[in-house]
Amino acid sequence: MAKFAKGKYALAISDRSGLAYPWRQMVTEWNGAFVHYSEYEPKQPQLEPKPFVADPQGLEQARPARTEFGTQDILPKNPFTTAAASKQVTVSEPFSARQDEDIVRFTAVKSSVGGVSIPTLELSTTLNGDITASATTLVLTDSSAFPLSGWIVIEKVQTSGPAGDSYYKNEVIRYTGNAANTLTGLVRGTNAQFRGTVPNNTEAVTHSSGANVYGGYSITMVETTGIPQPGMPTTRTEENSYTFQMISNAAASAIGGGLQVLAGPLDFQQG
Repeated sequence: MAKFAKGKYALAISDRSGLAYPWRQMVTEWNGAFVHYSEYEPKQPQLEPKPFVADPQGLEQARPARTEFGTQDILPKNPFTTAAASKQVTVSEPFSARQDEDIVRFTAVKSSVGGVSIPTLELSTTLNGDITASATTLVLTDSSAFPLSGWIVIEKVQTSGPAGDSYYKNEVIRYTGNAANTLTGLVRGTNAQFRGTVPNNTEAVTHSSGANVYGGYSITMVETTGIPQPGMPTTRTEENSYTFQMISNAAASAIGGGLQVLAGPLDFQQG
């Protein structure tokens, strides 16, 4: 069989530059080009990407997805607007995704608005007397600002385990009557609508006198029509505010409430 010469004195023409180089210094690239080693270019990795396959779908010890608790949202600066001699309050909350008849609880209100006090906007008071898990009436320290019928949440911190771990075991209660600081017609261990859905029911438990009690307002969304937009249709409708009704009239027309007022579900400290 014939043998190839060693090419000790031979020259070769590079396929890349067209220059002559010693034959023994030439190499062959991945694409078949015969080039000098100084001109060599490796194959671009992106020409042979690593294959990607779908993630496995069958998981061991799979658990069902949980529904997250409702959370509070920060309202714009001075979100409340009152009108003189009117029970209606308008709340600014753009893109809130809330719906009619949601029960909204306000917290972190910084100032009164139009003569409406902070406790009235936040609907906060305390329980006046112990109640059992089956009681159908309860007495509040002051129910004068609470709607004649509606929802309350009684705050309860439960302690368990040898380490004394604490967690909230709040109870949401629906009531149908409110007179002389007494709420009647109680439906125990329920929950209030939030963004159009009702969370899982709470548990009816005993509560001690002095426990914090909070209420919420049933809201009605306000539509803003005729907002310009590109394309067709040329306008759109948004719901950037909502209203609720108080028990008493506001003393004056005003805008206020302060910075970083929070709005959320009636029971935002669940679990």
